[in-house]
Amino acid sequence: MQPVVRYQRKMVASSKAIRVGPWGGDAGSPWDDGAHRGVRSITVTYGRFLNSLTVEYDRNGRPVLGEKHGGGGGGTTGSRTHEVKLDYPYEFLTGVGGRYGPVASGGSPVIQSLTFRTSSGAVHGPFGDAMGGVPFEYPMEGGVVVGFSGRSGWSHLHAVGLHVAALRPEALCDVVQERGAMAYRSFVYGSGSSGTQQNRKAFEWCYR
Repeated sequence: MQPVVRYQRKMVASSKAIRVGPWGGDAGSPWDDGAHRGVRSITVTYGRFLNSLTVEYDRNGRPVLGEKHGGGGGGTTGSRTHEVKLDYPYEFLTGVGGRYGPVASGGSPVIQSLTFRTSSGAVHGPFGDAMGGVPFEYPMEGGVVVGFSGRSGWSHLHAVGLHVAALRPEALCDVVQERGAMAYRSFVYGSGSSGTQQNRKAFEWCYR
């Protein structure tokens, strides 16, 4: 007889997300990555200002790479690229802050710097010029960042906004959506059990 396998519950982001922001200027073209289950990694290219932002998300246990927003630096001297990698699903993005201001006097503001905070207490950044400009910050208390939006052009990130969601304990439906019906059988009955009819009903209920 095979041993009963019990699934260890963890924290997950709620499927109900709200939008906050954006912060920055109104130049460039709008974009929106939408809300996901969480953030796996963030890649920024920056010099004095943020040139681009690319985010890898999680969708039901699978990595989903978002589009690159902005350019590669536009020939800016000293432009650098940095990747912030989270230990997802055990580490979440819980705060985003930074500064925005014009590249030249009288111009439209762009994102000047970004700083990222995680549930482990880690602080990444600031990336870019952290002096001057208008500061902004959105810390999440009891919640996480699950998506980004904003505005960007060929060489700068002009504005940034967020999709945020509350954290909650993982439910049985989350297990089924991510791992399929076999996870349900292990979760409830153990891998050696039958109970096909009851499994089928619970599986269908999770997708209503």
